[in-house]
Amino acid sequence: MTTQFKSTETYDVLPDPYQVDISCLDVSDSRLFEQNLVHGYFKRLRDEEPVHYLKESPFGPFWSITRFEDIVFVDSNHQLFSAEPEIVIGDLDSELEMPMFIAMDPPKHDLQRAAVQGAVAPANLKEMESLIRERVCTILDGLPIDQPFDWVELVSKELTSRMLCTLFDFPLSLRKKLIYWTDLAADLPEIAGGTATREERQKALEEMVMTFSGMWHDKAKRLADGEELGFDLISLLVKGESTKDLI
Repeated sequence: MTTQFKSTETYDVLPDPYQVDISCLDVSDSRLFEQNLVHGYFKRLRDEEPVHYLKESPFGPFWSITRFEDIVFVDSNHQLFSAEPEIVIGDLDSELEMPMFIAMDPPKHDLQRAAVQGAVAPANLKEMESLIRERVCTILDGLPIDQPFDWVELVSKELTSRMLCTLFDFPLSLRKKLIYWTDLAADLPEIAGGTATREERQKALEEMVMTFSGMWHDKAKRLADGEELGFDLISLLVKGESTKDLI
């Protein structure tokens, strides 16, 4: 996802990571991904300073944890390392705050995760295997031959958006909306060095909220009328005892 956002700074060739004072290594710089230098920067941090504090960056000060065992320790100890209220570096305006599942600690996180776990359970994924294969083949068969193309646009985004439509029971014809909303959600300068304005982001997120709210209320009404809902994520949340009032 990082590669989708262009730095607002002048495009300069970044130095070799071993030519920089380690205290100044900034792995939040999107140009590292654009210039394919990110692996070297992370390797130096892992080898020399796996718990690294950067005092100054465009997003403010932050810590980098780069070794697997340390990451597991941090990720599994919410009493010491909280995911709330957000999991991005940089400070967001209070008007743009939006609670999200991935930025929650137990027990709220566990309750919501339990409600939707069935959608990606092995048995359910097995049921979707033929659909996934069919879509992969359709996308690959439609790629240009003997000419360059953008893999992210024509394959990564296309396959992901199609499968998200299935998981959300979202109209396939509107799948590009999912990509658009995702991009705008994380395209502010203080989040990823992007170029979106607050007005653009707010408008996109309001459209997203209205769309999914409508889907939620429709499913809740159908459930109240005695209809059996499916195993998409929204239906599971609507049916879940601990999540039915989430909206």
